[in-house]
Amino acid sequence: MDTRYLQSFIHVAELGSIAEAARRLDLTPAAVAQRVRLLEQEMGMSLIRRSGRTVAPTEAGARILERGRQVLRDIRDLRDDLSDGHDLAGQLRVGGTPTMMLAVLPELVSRFLAQHPKVDIYLEPGTSTTLFRKVVDGDLDAALLIQPLYELPKSCGWYTMREEPLVLLAPSAMQVDDVHATLEREPFLRYDRATVGGQLAEAYLRQHGIRTRQRCEMDGLDAIAALVERGIGVSLVPAWVAASNTRLAIRRWPLPRRSARRVVGMTWTRTSARTRLVHCFLELVKAWRKKDKNSID
Repeated sequence: MDTRYLQSFIHVAELGSIAEAARRLDLTPAAVAQRVRLLEQEMGMSLIRRSGRTVAPTEAGARILERGRQVLRDIRDLRDDLSDGHDLAGQLRVGGTPTMMLAVLPELVSRFLAQHPKVDIYLEPGTSTTLFRKVVDGDLDAALLIQPLYELPKSCGWYTMREEPLVLLAPSAMQVDDVHATLEREPFLRYDRATVGGQLAEAYLRQHGIRTRQRCEMDGLDAIAALVERGIGVSLVPAWVAASNTRLAIRRWPLPRRSARRVVGMTWTRTSARTRLVHCFLELVKAWRKKDKNSID
């Protein structure tokens, strides 16, 4: 069996789209569809079913999906076990939230590859929940994400990179004399309550009896910041690390009362065959933390 066919099938089944799988694999949709057809011919059964532009695994496809993931992981681990014992080589699979992808990972990856040019890095963006599940399942070796509000399993390691207090986000030209009054007076852009940061913001508002004039609720801190700059409203968000090329006319105001902090860090699976790679990457994360001031403008 050609593992490329299996890889293409798994991407299609997980993403529910041949076009999206093609983008992830840097192939044409026709090439991905052909790989899936060849795998179906080899297996002697249909593995996906189409409904409009979306696809889903058939019953047979669902049965081989998890075993297929394990086969690819085993092959990847075998290659790493056979690599030179002195020079780091193989593939390191790292996930990151959108913020980490823009503001932190470019620097870390650049430094890592400069030190270990034989290593191939696979980067996967996603939400903290999705990335954490993939680390636990072994699909990713490590991820930079928001620490869950529940206890991590013992199979996963954790290193805290930042602790982010809540701040009022307002246009630079807006003078804020009373943060709580501003939150009640101005149109409010609510950070999605499905996120950890959104839940912390909601808890603060409730704790202090602040009634907002909500204009919208959304995920994506950079998107919220862009709307704030345009004067669409103000927001209550964690003091996230922004990309170095972000220059928005906004200001972060500290809260008058103590708030819970959003914790950002790196998690990894302790059972990974690429432990050496993970720990080398972790050393760079630790170095990044030392120079991160986590300041509030």
